[in-house]
Amino acid sequence: QVQLVESGGGLVRPGGSLRLSCTTTTRIPESTFSRDRVAWYHQAPGKERELVAEISGDGDTDYASSHRFALSRDNAKNTIWMQIHSLKPEDTGVYYCNMGGMAGYWGQGTQVTVSS
Repeated sequence: QVQLVESGGGLVRPGGSLRLSCTTTTRIPESTFSRDRVAWYHQAPGKERELVAEISGDGDTDYASSHRFALSRDNAKNTIWMQIHSLKPEDTGVYYCNMGGMAGYWGQGTQVTVSS
């Protein structure tokens, strides 16, 4: 059973940056982890969870809309990072990482609040 943990959220002023992390609670062999596509989702207050970006096992990235997001990964560390630049109030919400698609594994989320 894979368990994912997100971290790095917090309160930040508009225009600021954050780096969110997603890692596994138990180590998965690099050869296995590197096969998994990982996605980040954003759920704003009162709204549905929406896809933000995805990264393939070998590091190819796909962004749903804004290029204020930058994904990277270290398969040996079982970790994916998402850097968010130029944060806006509408970026407020919970960010979740996902492995294995909608029926796959989810973390508990990390709260990001963008406010002056």
